[in-house]
Amino acid sequence: MDIIPFILSSFLFIFFLSSSFSHFRRRKLPPGPLGLPIFGNLFQVGSKPHLSFARLAKKYGPIMSLRLGSVTSVVVSSPEIAREILQKHDEVLCDRAIPDVARGQANFHISMVWLPYGNRWRMLRQVLNTQLTHMHKLDSLVELRHKASRELVEFLKEISQRGGPDEIIGERPVAIGNLAFATALNQMSKTCFSQNVAEYESKEIQGFMKAVETVMDVAGQFNIADVFPWLKTMDPQGLRRKSKEAYGWLEEVVDVFVNKRMQWRKDSSLSSSYTHHDGDLLDSFIDYSLKDPDFTTQQFKVLLLELILAGSDTTSITVEWAMAELLLNPDIMIKLRQEITEVVGTKGEIEEADIINLPYLQAVIKEAMRLRLAVPLLIPHNSKEVVEVNGYVIPKNTQTIVNAWAMARDPCYWDAPDKFLPERFLNSNMDFKGQHFGFIPFGSGRRMCPGILLAQRMVSLIMASLVYHFDWKLPRGTTIDNLDMDDVLGLTLRRATPLLAVPTLIKH
Repeated sequence: MDIIPFILSSFLFIFFLSSSFSHFRRRKLPPGPLGLPIFGNLFQVGSKPHLSFARLAKKYGPIMSLRLGSVTSVVVSSPEIAREILQKHDEVLCDRAIPDVARGQANFHISMVWLPYGNRWRMLRQVLNTQLTHMHKLDSLVELRHKASRELVEFLKEISQRGGPDEIIGERPVAIGNLAFATALNQMSKTCFSQNVAEYESKEIQGFMKAVETVMDVAGQFNIADVFPWLKTMDPQGLRRKSKEAYGWLEEVVDVFVNKRMQWRKDSSLSSSYTHHDGDLLDSFIDYSLKDPDFTTQQFKVLLLELILAGSDTTSITVEWAMAELLLNPDIMIKLRQEITEVVGTKGEIEEADIINLPYLQAVIKEAMRLRLAVPLLIPHNSKEVVEVNGYVIPKNTQTIVNAWAMARDPCYWDAPDKFLPERFLNSNMDFKGQHFGFIPFGSGRRMCPGILLAQRMVSLIMASLVYHFDWKLPRGTTIDNLDMDDVLGLTLRRATPLLAVPTLIKH
């Protein structure tokens, strides 16, 4: 028997069977572009996947499959399919696909972000519902956030009275993103620890910004170890190493606050004069841990770190984009200031209680979130088992990406979607609480962001303080026509160029 023809025919037979099986599986998957051998569709994604996915969806439909290296992903780009993913099939699709950089966090396995849906995750959600986002708890900590907004105003008053580069009083520009980050960070640190973690323009603020930006940037970068998992042990791009360094810096800060408080409580409990520190989040977490042994010290340290990380980053990004849009649309800035002035009057300070009476402010914030989603692709989900969606099969352990950015700019659902028009949200019941699937900046379903109410208050307080107390203009040499509005994507969508603006104090 001639062995060579036999081997060749056997090889061709096996190849035919495997090709037929692959084609059969492909027909069950959502449609998608053909990819290259080994690499799949990697080169069709690029550095701005929210844009690439939106472009590909126009050709392949609102649910499509892509092969990114050896990993198959499903991308959703319409509110109808998003509703199926995040509501109808939420229980099956509520787990997370854990990127390799997440392992840079020392205790990522107990992180609320990456935990699989189960008893521990539900316990953490319950802790946040009762200790952070419950209306009574939010109201009890309001004065801590008011302190942070007063510090913002005082800092800007001083800035507006300094000389600029040419020693012209009132002509000194500030970086809005840095300013918003410092304020949001201190709002969160006061909520968590009753004190600032850093002062404006300090080295500590720069350290926090660098660490937070690193975490968010590496989380959103293309990582070859995620699409070719056998490379994970090598960390070929050094992204996990960078993540570990940044997380380590943040973890040390949280450790200091927690350890000092626990020692203080231990010492104070020996005295009859013992009282809670300020009823802040850390005190609440320590108290809760005494009642529930599953809520360990290590567990609430991780939770505190993630609250500070997420709260400071997404809040500052939203404020920076919103202020950029107001500078491009001075008529909207004037209209917003008029509304705030009518409600606040001459009392000289914005309070959270005023926010509910500022519908145009809320419309401006919602429109900024719609047009410039802080997390345009949300955080990818992972299927726990095979599920059928819209007639297609999503296999078990498939990463599912919801392109919230594309849905928020879809002309089928929004008039003039690329324009900044806050009026579209006036006299509208559309909100960002996960039920209007064309607008889900915080996600939807079980894994939606638990801090929506706190985020709304923080952003509203910062925006109202900036607009009520100060007039703003672009620095000399920058105009509406040449203001850079390009973005750069990590996990969050930042401005490619920091927004600089000149504040002028308004006397009410």
